[in-house]
Amino acid sequence: MNELDNQLDLLHKGYKALSTKLLGWFEILVSMLPNFLLAIIVLIVFYFLAKTIKIGINRALSRWVDNKNVLELATQIIFYSIMLVGTFVALGVLNLDKTVTSLLAGAGVIGLALSFAFQDLATNFISGIFIAVQKPLQINDLIQTNDYIGYVKKIGLRAIDIESFDGQYVIIPSKEVFQNPLLNYNRLNHRRVNVPVGISYGDDIEKVEKLLYETIRALEITRNDFTDVRIDFDGFGDSSVNFIVRFWIDKCHQPAYHRAYTRAGIAIKKAFDAHDITIPFPIRTLDFGIKGGENLTQQIAILDKLDKMDNNKN
Repeated sequence: MNELDNQLDLLHKGYKALSTKLLGWFEILVSMLPNFLLAIIVLIVFYFLAKTIKIGINRALSRWVDNKNVLELATQIIFYSIMLVGTFVALGVLNLDKTVTSLLAGAGVIGLALSFAFQDLATNFISGIFIAVQKPLQINDLIQTNDYIGYVKKIGLRAIDIESFDGQYVIIPSKEVFQNPLLNYNRLNHRRVNVPVGISYGDDIEKVEKLLYETIRALEITRNDFTDVRIDFDGFGDSSVNFIVRFWIDKCHQPAYHRAYTRAGIAIKKAFDAHDITIPFPIRTLDFGIKGGENLTQQIAILDKLDKMDNNKN
């Protein structure tokens, strides 16, 4: 009986302690109920406030920024920032100031750790935002960057997608595009074509210069209203006198450039053939002498003589 009484006594004490604890929690809950309801109201007010500000900023930024990804990112950051402020205010209403301090400290530590862990990712996103705002390129622009050339197919916050002339889909990180030189062929409505030309040393240079000028100027692809055709001397080569023919076309994309380059080359070759102007082959002089100045015939004769002497000895 004593053992049973002890067990009953322990159960009674446990029940009493639990009841007291639950009653205390209930009293705290009742006392905090007004603050709890007020905290919920604060969160609801901040939610509608954040939503309204998000819509207003979205409309305002859409006038300057066309990239939907940037708009969505900016409005989401603003929305969650306002909601975070509302959460801290609600916790303050509940007299949880220490919790707010702990959350701020924890958020700072987590933010510092994430900044090191996702440094490259963050850099790409920030670079993508600057690219979207500054607009150095647009969809279907022909660009050259980081040793790649192709048409822009997608402009994202993390990367820029281009399609090369070989039909390859290249994804370039935004920071590589933002931090390195970018050549955009679509920014201007004209482009210069440079065609190297070599003639023999026996041709009349002034005659060739005039012929090149008239040949290129007569082409329909040449944009003569922008700037005149230029024939620039490019130096004396090993077997030719070199020029560079420079002219402009009114299209900037690569297929038009290649067509203009090809048509200019064909026209120059036909003009040279019609006027007996020579495009020389590379000329090489072979010297077989140890000290120089010996030609191939002399060397062959010497070798034959040495060979006969060896045969006579044998």
